Amino acid sequence: MQSILIYFGAALAEIAGCFSFWAWLRMGKSPLWLVPGCGSLVLFAWLLTLVDSSQAGRAYAAYGGIYITFALLWLWAAEGVRPDRWDLGGVALCLVGAAVILFGPHRA
Repeated sequence: MQSILIYFGAALAEIAGCFSFWAWLRMGKSPLWLVPGCGSLVLFAWLLTLVDSSQAGRAYAAYGGIYITFALLWLWAAEGVRPDRWDLGGVALCLVGAAVILFGPHRA
């Protein structure tokens, strides 16, 4: 359960950090948006090191499903675009895949 909470925090930090670059380059916002954005991306990277996994690649792969979920939530909450049934179906598939990776009985 702790890994899931860490993934939630990492996803929020990554999306917020990436959005700061989007806002600067695509929305004409001030370059000062990059200061908290870079801090947010550092927080994202640090949070992923806290996941209980002996392999970084497996931790990152499982995180992918959580990231996709949060990206669609961001789309809805921050950009005002409601995800459609294809978005929801795709995120469901990704979460099943992330669960298999995270909770599967791995050899090492």
